[in-house]
Amino acid sequence: MFSIIVCTYNRDKFIYSSLQRIAENGFAAADYEIVLVNNNSTDETENLCNKFHADYPQVVFRYFVETNQGLSFARNRGIAEAKGEWLVFIDDDAMLQPSYLANLKVNIAQHPDAGAFGGQITPEFESGVAPDWLCRWTYSWVSAIDMGNSVKLFEGGKFPIGANMGISRAAIEKCGTFNTELGRNKKNLMGGEEKDIFLRLKAAGVPIYYFPNVSVNHIIPPHRTTSEFIAKLGAGIGASERLRCKKNGTGALLKRYMLEVFKWGATIALWMFYMLTMRPACGNMLVKFRYNVSAGLLTS
Repeated sequence: MFSIIVCTYNRDKFIYSSLQRIAENGFAAADYEIVLVNNNSTDETENLCNKFHADYPQVVFRYFVETNQGLSFARNRGIAEAKGEWLVFIDDDAMLQPSYLANLKVNIAQHPDAGAFGGQITPEFESGVAPDWLCRWTYSWVSAIDMGNSVKLFEGGKFPIGANMGISRAAIEKCGTFNTELGRNKKNLMGGEEKDIFLRLKAAGVPIYYFPNVSVNHIIPPHRTTSEFIAKLGAGIGASERLRCKKNGTGALLKRYMLEVFKWGATIALWMFYMLTMRPACGNMLVKFRYNVSAGLLTS
């Protein structure tokens, strides 16, 4: 059975539609459950969840409130409450494609060694217009991923993105749950908890697959495309990287500093490329993002 874990915090604008897309997936209701973890929402989330439960009585829907604030706390609560062999994490503003669960079942059957997966995530901009800085190097800033149309392993420094990912129960039992010192907390844009858990899985030899047809659309509101948001995102990533590396010792942090120098070199090269190809918005935003990552990494 699949346990679809949806962690939410004040997203009443999207939560009902997200749950509805799961319920209308055309997959046998007995083969999945929805575990909704409300992380202290103060909006209409609870009322909308009650409405969903009434509207779709055939769906196994279990609702919990996690009072410890933070996405990692909420995800770990979902893991603790879930009954499935596979734990599938979907963002509260992600909309499943109609064949999501059927395709996931086929992919897992065809790749029995899989211990985790990530699927394709396509950004859906509320404004109807993609930001002028969007390119292959900035795609992940809107929690989007597209690694092509064929199944493959996540190799090197590549990892699934939290809006659409899953981990087997066996892999969780082997490598542990999410680090609650990392991850978003209300308006704090720290991350790193996904990278941390996937690094542990890779270190343990757990295969992590990319399944392109296990896909979602991810709604991106206008504020997430602003220069101010990207600056905060970069600072949050830098701060989380500093915290994650410090836990692994001074050597890990020094190695991360060296990697940051390399990333600056790549960023400057990309900036020059986008200047020459008349796409200054892309180049300038890459520099702004890298500056804020470095600031968070060095000063947090």
